[in-house]
Parts: sequence; C-alpha cells; structure tokens
Amino acid sequence: MNPIQEYFYRIEEPERSTLLFLRDKILASDQENITETFSFGLPFIKYKKKMLCYFYYSKKYGRHYISFYHGDKLDYPELIQDGRKKFKILLIDPEKDLPVEFILNLIEEIKRYIK
Repeated sequence: MNPIQEYFYRIEEPERSTLLFLRDKILASDQENITETFSFGLPFIKYKKKMLCYFYYSKKYGRHYISFYHGDKLDYPELIQDGRKKFKILLIDPEKDLPVEFILNLIEEIKRYIK
C-alpha cells in the first residue's frame, strides 16, 4: 500500500468513502495536468506540478476538509480562512450531499492563479 492509500485507509467510514470519491472526481477533472503526491504526511493534489489543494482533518471543527491554495483570492461564504494566509478550507460533511460541482468550479477558478 502506498502512503496515499494508507492515509485514506486510516480514516473511518463514511468519511473515507466520501473523501476518496471527492479525490477521484478532482483527479478525473483534468487527467493531463492534475496529479497527486504525498507530502508532510498528507495527500496533496497538484496542477502542473504546483500545489492546488490537500485533504486534512480539523480538530477545531471535528471534520475533514479540503484546503485550497490561493483560497485567499476566492470570495465564497462556504470557505473558511481561520487566520490562514494563502489557504481557505471547505469542511466536508459525509452526512450531506457533496458539493462536487462547487468544488470543481473552485478548482477551475484557482487554476487561473497558478503560474
């Protein structure tokens, strides 16, 4: 098992399936330019080899989230900055419908800021 698989394997259900589904959707959205890597003990998704987003868990909110690089340039009430300089997070609730289209639109918007 590679480190990315191990990371997700340690997450309890239903969060694991939710995050894996979201990960697959993001990776499939641009198979030519979007890749993933494992850095700092976390799965990172990159666009043209530059940071795009990553998955993590917030003890403060008690939920997993996806953190968007250049999130500081986005203005959506669903995103939380919480003192971060370049990132904003979107909390993931496995009990609710995933906002897949919203997330994919955010990714498309962020791609414009990656040089």
